[in-house]
Amino acid sequence: MFRVYFLGFLLLSLLTGCASVPSFKNDSLPVPLKKGGGYYLDDGPGDNPPGDIDAIPDAAPKVEPFHGRANQPYIALDAKYVPMTSFYPYKEQGVASWYGKRYHGKKTSIGEVYDMYGMTGAHTTLPIPCYVRVTNTENNKSVIVRINDRGPFKKNRVIDLSFAAAYKLRLSDKGSGPVEVELIDPRQFNALKKTSDLVNEKIKEKDVVAPQTKLADVPISDEPLYIQAGAFKNEKNADLLLKQLSDMGLENTPPFKKQFSEDLFHVVIGPFTSKDEANNIANLIKAKIKISIFVVTKEKN
Repeated sequence: MFRVYFLGFLLLSLLTGCASVPSFKNDSLPVPLKKGGGYYLDDGPGDNPPGDIDAIPDAAPKVEPFHGRANQPYIALDAKYVPMTSFYPYKEQGVASWYGKRYHGKKTSIGEVYDMYGMTGAHTTLPIPCYVRVTNTENNKSVIVRINDRGPFKKNRVIDLSFAAAYKLRLSDKGSGPVEVELIDPRQFNALKKTSDLVNEKIKEKDVVAPQTKLADVPISDEPLYIQAGAFKNEKNADLLLKQLSDMGLENTPPFKKQFSEDLFHVVIGPFTSKDEANNIANLIKAKIKISIFVVTKEKN
């Protein structure tokens, strides 16, 4: 469905399709919600939202055929929009808004039923359906949503989110907020996920040897610190972890290295000049891949 930001907006008519939308148990939301008057055209959160919206899983990117009619050029509010019809790098910053109970249960631009508690969104020109990562640039919280609708058509708005997605980004109470939107190519995303799963599986095997010194236990020292992400008997497993770390695209990070000592292939990151710096990078890595990370006070020779 198209969101209506002011009276007089003429809805664009599109062919419909169908898709199932996951449902969640309706309990009371353990946070205060705004009541009437604070939302345009009486939109807003539902009366009986799920008990733990943060537990609603992100959309899982997969290859889907683009909807024919919904990706044709169209005009809304006297502006012409030409949707993308293929994947190419797209990243944009701007303001995100969200839509809720006024549109819950109604049809989206590709004919699917809108579920305000699903992880979906609307965009003016991205191909639909597609998947994007949305990051709140104020708190760095990030979600993945499936774009299945057109909009928003208000100036400076880059995406409309479902209530659940906005809640997980901590935007629902504000109504809108600054975000970065990045298009996900599901083929690349799933290839990286397979690599991640393989690395995690290998890390659980017996050929992984981890030092006993945990990050929090490293004493304050003038010596440079190095994160040890893994130690392997099999060099291929070390190479897999190096590739995954490289694919994460971490900024302002010391070099990733593979070093051999004590009959093991060590994957290390560093040097770091402070424990806080090492902690920050370690936390970023652990948030994306489930591995144990340790710190050593010197490189392996």
